[in-house]
Amino acid sequence: MWPIYLLEVLAVLAAWTVVPYAIWKWGPGLRKRAVKCPITQRRAVVLADQREAEFGCLRVVDVTTCSLIPSQVLSCGKGCVARL
Repeated sequence: MWPIYLLEVLAVLAAWTVVPYAIWKWGPGLRKRAVKCPITQRRAVVLADQREAEFGCLRVVDVTTCSLIPSQVLSCGKGCVARL
């Protein structure tokens, strides 16, 4: 009988480690994304700020950095947010 209890305890411990990792990995926050720039028509790597707009639904609300613009200030209109 004790192997079944040990298996149940290990399953609970595994769930407690897998669920927080999945939320950290794929949940809200800053994520690198590749997108085609609508202004230059070239591929750009951007750092997108994802937020939870509704329950279980992530939306990109802002772009903080772009590989095509070397400075930290983004002077473009951020039209690539619609493509993310």
